[in-house]
This record gives sequence, structure tokens and C-alpha cells, in this order.
Amino acid sequence: MQEQIKKTKAIYWASGIVSICGIIFEVLFGAAGSYILGDGVKQYTLTISLFLTGMGIGAYISEKVTKNLILSFVWIEYLIGILGGFSVFLLFGVTAYIGDGTDAFFLYSITLLVGTLTGVELPILIRKANEIGEKLNRSAARVLFSDYAGGLIGGLLFVYLLRPELGLVKSAFVIALVNVGVAIWFLFYFRDEIKNIKRHASAGIMIFLILLAGVFVGEEIAFSLEQKLYRDPIVYYDQTKYQQIILTKEQGDLRLFLDGQLQFSSTDEYRYHETLVHPTMAMSDRKQNVLILGGGDGLAVRELKQYNEIETITLVDLDPEMVKLARSHHDIADLNEHALDDPRVSVVNQDAFVFLEEAKKFYDVILVDLPDPNNESLNKLYTMEFYQLIRNHLNPGGSVMVQSTSPTFATEVYWTIDKTIQAAGLETSNLHVDIPSFGDWGFVLAKRKPIDWEGIQLPEGTKFLDEDTLKSLRTFGKDIDREMEKNRKKVQLEVNTLMNPILIQKYSEAWLHY
Repeated sequence: MQEQIKKTKAIYWASGIVSICGIIFEVLFGAAGSYILGDGVKQYTLTISLFLTGMGIGAYISEKVTKNLILSFVWIEYLIGILGGFSVFLLFGVTAYIGDGTDAFFLYSITLLVGTLTGVELPILIRKANEIGEKLNRSAARVLFSDYAGGLIGGLLFVYLLRPELGLVKSAFVIALVNVGVAIWFLFYFRDEIKNIKRHASAGIMIFLILLAGVFVGEEIAFSLEQKLYRDPIVYYDQTKYQQIILTKEQGDLRLFLDGQLQFSSTDEYRYHETLVHPTMAMSDRKQNVLILGGGDGLAVRELKQYNEIETITLVDLDPEMVKLARSHHDIADLNEHALDDPRVSVVNQDAFVFLEEAKKFYDVILVDLPDPNNESLNKLYTMEFYQLIRNHLNPGGSVMVQSTSPTFATEVYWTIDKTIQAAGLETSNLHVDIPSFGDWGFVLAKRKPIDWEGIQLPEGTKFLDEDTLKSLRTFGKDIDREMEKNRKKVQLEVNTLMNPILIQKYSEAWLHY
């Protein structure tokens, strides 16, 4: 009787542990899809749906497993370990060498397979507990409790420990080790029920050692695979709590990528940052207090350094590691001319939306230098509610400049941002500039009052902008102006809001072929 109780407890512990592993693989696949394929909402929705569908298929398949329940469970864990452990590693390889949709097919297939194997686990454990002597209703309730509780623990572990500390590749190998470790432990715990235990144990130990090697060398190999996704050699890599930061450099061209998206090239970034900063400064009645939302690379601050009338520059960037890199890495620090060490600069590491909700101060100039709205967390920074917060912190004579993606590649997205800013109660004027590393790029200038470009004066010493050039930036071709057409009909623009986040889908569709 005592032995039966011990075995039953072992089953409950095992169900909790493998459930932790299952939920981690589920969100891991979503995170990998978001990084490799973009559109986080879409990838998490698809991977979670496929994983749950797989679990349903697995639960059905489990009916066919009637003999050797312990041995069946052990080999299911072995398979989950192999498939799950190498999943992200192989995804990088498929993306680097094949691409063209194959990476998406691979990810969704592996998600369905691991989900199916996970779905077989719990019914087997419930039946084994019942076989030992536990009542069916009691065994089912306790195994399912362990499963659901394990799911919560797994989610918290992934968000607060695995992803920020280990990254995606190493996390997959570590969790796979846990699955295989549980299988080996189960094998020896129920050894009196298993024939040829040495053969099964040897297979498990071999798989465990292969996965352990993956923990130590998998990330390095995956890094070399990821290098193939970038044109130039990677000189810096970091997976922070918030994003992946990569610097590449070749023949003096330094490039910054955040989550795989190009942020600047040192050969032409001055075109972007001069357009972001100087028209906005010229349009503002006062220039004493400047707010930058984003811009952790320090390049916008560099352009502001030449304005002696500025008293304070507040830079709000979510990721402290990005700001630290901009201060300490010699290539970026040289490019931004050590602008973040200017005594007038104060850095706040906070979400821009939250900062504006809590801030009490008013600003003469607000520069919005944020990444494109390619996921739900960034989309809120392109909503009417966000622009209303900006308006509420803008001095009456102040001005705002918002980077607004490409009016050529994402025409409807650009003009939707413009309409959304207007809906927040601001007057707007539109600019776009050719940046060789990006292509045609758009900005929206905004003020509380009507905008008059007459008599505007730019500072001396710019590499790109002068008054005549600035005038040309305000002219849009017929194919990308506000009167755009789709299927021979004029496009009816909507306002992007927190309740109606239309921009994510529009952005995804616009950039699908670029």
C-alpha cells in the first residue's frame, strides 16, 4: 500500500513537471515565430492554436496506448526532448538556408507535433494512476490540477527567467533536458515493471547528452546561422529583457537591428535624424525643454547638441541595455558623438505610454523616434490615445515630429498615422525623405495650431537639409499622396485606437512583399 502511494505521488509530480515544460514550449514557439516571422499576435495565435489542436489529437491517440504505459510515457518524453530541444535551433537553420515560407511551415509543423505528443502524456498518467489503485475521478482531478498549476509556473519561468537569461535556443535545449530527465527518472522508479531497462535507459542517456551539448554549443551555432540573415558581420549581439540587439559592421558601415529590423545605417542615418530633429526645432516657438520618445541610440540627441538654448533633454527608452550600449560601445558612441553624456540629458527607462500618463511636465519639442507598429505593444504608441497624451504635454507653441514608416511601401499605414494624429486634436504637415538603406521614409509634423512653413530657418552645419531641400520633402507623388486609390476606389482612412488597432494588420499586409 505504501509503495502504491509513492508511485501515485511520483505520477502527480511528473504531470506537474511535464506540464511546465509543455507550456514553455508552447510560448517558446510563439516567441520564435514572432521574432523570425513577425506579427507577434498572429504568431502567438497560430502557435497556441496549433499546440492545443495537437494536444487534442494526442488525447485521441492516447486511447490506442493500452500496454506498457510507463514505457510509452518514457518514449514520448524522449521524442518531445528531441523535437522540442532542436526546434528553435533548426528554425534558424531553415530560415537562413531556405526561407521562402519554409520556416513558417517548419515552425507550425513542429508546434503541432510537440503539441500532439504533449496531449498523449496526461491521459497515460491518469490511466497509470488509476491502474495503481487510485480512483479514476481522483486521479484525473489530481493530474489535471498538476497540469494547470504547472502551466502557470511554466509561463512565469519563461517570461522572467528563461527568455531574458538564456534566450530562445538555449531555453529549448534546457526544457528538453527536463523532459528527458523526467523520463529517465520514471524509468528507474518503475524499473520493476520494465523489461530490457538498460536499452531504454541507454537511449535516454544518449539523448540527454546530445541535448546537454546543445545547451553549450547550440546557441553559438545558431548565432552563425543567424549571421547568414545579415549582410555584414555581426560585431555585437545581446538578447535583453525587451528585445534582441544586433550590431553589424562592414567597411565602416555600422548597422543596428532590433528584433531583426534595421534601425539605422551609419552611412545615411544623418538624413533621417536631421529630418526628425531640425524642422521640429525650427517650428517651435520655444526650445528650452525637449522630450524624445525612443531614440536610445543617441543619434537624435546628437542633432540637438548644437542648440545652446536647450535646457533639458528627456530621453524615454524602454530598454536600459540599448542606452547603455549607445554610451559604452565605441562605434555607436563615436557615431552619436557621446551625446548621451551631455549634462542636459536625463534618461528614463520606461514605456513611453506609461511615462506620458504619469508625467506632469510640458515640453516645447517632442520627437517620437519609435520602431514601426509591427506588433501589439508598439501599436499602442501609434494610437489616438497616445497622441492625445502627447498633445496634453505639448506647450501651446510647441511642435512634434513622428517617424511614420514609409509612405511608398506602406502608403495606407502612413496616412492612417497622419489621420490618427489629427484625430487627437493636432494640425499636421507631411514630409518624406529618401534614405538609401531604408528607402523612402515618412514623418508627420504636428502642432496645436495651423502650420506655416514660410520663413523657416535651419541651423548651419547640416549634412543634408537646407531650406530648398526641406521644401522638396513636402511634395508627394500622385501614387503615394493622401488621395491614394485601391481597386480604383479612394481609400477611406480610419483612426487607429486602442479599441480598434487597425494599424497592425495594415502594416503586416503592406510590408509582406518587402
